[in-house]
Amino acid sequence: MYILQKDKWYLERILFLIAGIFILISIALSLIFSLYWLILTGLIGLNLIIFASTGFCPSANLLYKLGAKPRLQQNLEKNK
Repeated sequence: MYILQKDKWYLERILFLIAGIFILISIALSLIFSLYWLILTGLIGLNLIIFASTGFCPSANLLYKLGAKPRLQQNLEKNK
């Protein structure tokens, strides 16, 4: 069984947290206001697929510029 490291908030973990929050918000908004809010859920899913297949994610780039470090980079710094 794979269990995620929970000792630090690295970029990939933050990215999944943000995606999950936005999905839950869009579902809640679709239940309260309009089903058109489910378009946001679809766009988030599409962005996750693009990220998995190409490695490009605008949110990841923004988080990196804000100082979040990828897990691999943290492991390399820890081993030095």
